[in-house]
Amino acid sequence: MIAIGSDHGGFELKNILIDYLKENGYDYKDFGCYDTKSIDYPDIAKLVCSEVSSGNADLGILVCGTGIGMNMCANKHKGIRAAQCSDTFSAKMTRQHNNANVLTLGGRVIGPELAKEIVREFLTNEFLGGRHETRVNKMMSLEEV
Repeated sequence: MIAIGSDHGGFELKNILIDYLKENGYDYKDFGCYDTKSIDYPDIAKLVCSEVSSGNADLGILVCGTGIGMNMCANKHKGIRAAQCSDTFSAKMTRQHNNANVLTLGGRVIGPELAKEIVREFLTNEFLGGRHETRVNKMMSLEEV
């Protein structure tokens, strides 16, 4: 299951990505927002990240105007490894090497077709483990500092 959410700046792209998820057979849950009225992105990030960190969702997707605010908020949550991606290679590598579990995108800076390609790479690649697992474990231990 994919948890997805946006603020007003990412609302349009979020809806395009929901259509993409539907077309490709992914189960998802939409955590808002549900229109273009101004909303605080930390509230949506909290909802999506809670679903991912609790195991209720396998992965999360967050969209705001640039992807930056959502990324900063997501990475404040325990157990979350959020990656802001604007290209397909980064989306692939962050799953394979960093075991990222939340993708953040900028609805005002990435076109819909590229965003779909980024989401495809994020959802279809898996963590490689091995030497990368040691690094991810070290990264996650920073939550305790």
